[in-house]
Amino acid sequence: MAGMTTGNSGHLIRSELWSNTLKDVLTDELMAQGYVRWLSEFPDGDTFTIPSIGEATVRDYTEDTAIEYDALDTGEFQFNISEYISAGMYITDKNKQDGFYMSELEASFIPKQARALMQRLEGDILKQGQPGVSGGQTVADLNAINGEAHRWVGSATVNSVATLGVEDFARANLSLNKANVPQENRIAIVDPSVGYVMDTLTNISNISNNPHFEGLVTSGISNGMKFVKNIYGFDVYTSNYLAKCGTNQAGTSETIDSVVSGADARCNVFFSASQDVLPYIGAWRQMPRVESERNKDFQRDEYLTTARYGLKLYRPENFITILGATGVV
Repeated sequence: MAGMTTGNSGHLIRSELWSNTLKDVLTDELMAQGYVRWLSEFPDGDTFTIPSIGEATVRDYTEDTAIEYDALDTGEFQFNISEYISAGMYITDKNKQDGFYMSELEASFIPKQARALMQRLEGDILKQGQPGVSGGQTVADLNAINGEAHRWVGSATVNSVATLGVEDFARANLSLNKANVPQENRIAIVDPSVGYVMDTLTNISNISNNPHFEGLVTSGISNGMKFVKNIYGFDVYTSNYLAKCGTNQAGTSETIDSVVSGADARCNVFFSASQDVLPYIGAWRQMPRVESERNKDFQRDEYLTTARYGLKLYRPENFITILGATGVV
């Protein structure tokens, strides 16, 4: 008696099954746009100038002598519309006709282009203030303001690499205080590896010695993009878009005040996010604009998103960089 088994019916069994849905990549949160003072009074041109004035001078006075009059120091701040970016995709007629997933794929073009542009913007914002960028800090230097450093290598060492420690948060507080930066809304944007270090540092996780950090052992120091706890007045966020150390974010090692950063260090940034002292300034010449057209010569549909903008560090006194290695595990 003849029977059908998997041995003699192989041609009737599909060796590979395909889902009706597409798997998309995971994306993280983007936050840096909220820390930029976006200008609206920039109608044309590509260079914007903001005048600035200094402080009044106080002198000792001697009775019955002439008063000495001092002029206010003046200066100017300039930044340019320097970024012109685009993301384009197309799909051919033949591909649409033959492909099973083509409608889902085509529908994803515009959202993915928008996401790609916003990721580029996020990285561009967070690299402002770093060496090699106009108006940025000086590489391998403390960049002192009012006698306190605004750039240094993290004080903690994990697996022989320098990263951030709790004391760096206290030092950042001191530097901002000496620069007369408001204490409200102070935040730190750090690499996810810093979150790991903070989770595992003994002087935080040991509740008996640190009662103000109660809860960290059970909940961890980070939850999504925001830290559960406030460290020395800083609400701490994590980001994968921080600039690398070195001039032009080349990922070259920096030695600051005799401490070596390591070539894989990231530029963790600290500042006050109060609206009147935001560290970054920017302007859109063209917000992201979507265009599509039919290209009959190539028998395809084309989709394009473009944008133009400019960015710069506006208040260096409200900006601190602490270098910390990512390879801590």
